[in-house]
Amino acid sequence: MLRRALDRLYLASGALGAFFIVLIGVLMIAQSVLRELNVRTGAVNDVVAWFCAAAAFFTMAHAFKHGDFVRVTLLLDSVPARARRALEITALAIGSLAVGYLAWWACKFTYESWEFNDIAQGLLPLPLWIPQLSFALGSVLLWVAMLDELILVLRGQVPTYVREVQERHARGDFSSDI
Repeated sequence: MLRRALDRLYLASGALGAFFIVLIGVLMIAQSVLRELNVRTGAVNDVVAWFCAAAAFFTMAHAFKHGDFVRVTLLLDSVPARARRALEITALAIGSLAVGYLAWWACKFTYESWEFNDIAQGLLPLPLWIPQLSFALGSVLLWVAMLDELILVLRGQVPTYVREVQERHARGDFSSDI
């Protein structure tokens, strides 16, 4: 039940990130049309910048779980399975600590913006904690995804991101490989 809830959470965060990408496209097209009609659209640039950050941070957990992060596997592919597992655990533990640190400071930063009532300096006077919330939530989601993978590997399972890539390759899909 927890596995299904986490997978749905990762999928929802990816979908939310994709939604922000669509909104960026819509805003940019609308801005181009409105400029031709001599309508001032300066604040749209601020909104697009915030949506870019939201798109990036909300999609991180989904991309990580689906093997879409760049991984250098040269060493992993050349060692025995036992050493590979140890290296995966080490990498996931270090990554979990680093992303946990990022998530902590992202949440603290966002909370302080709310606490001090920080307002954006651009043309749209919006409380800064609102766009910063995507940074905080996206970082926390990535941290949860990394801990999820660490626990899976500690239990002796193949990491989800490895399994996803193997399944794509089995279907003949090498489109995400560099």
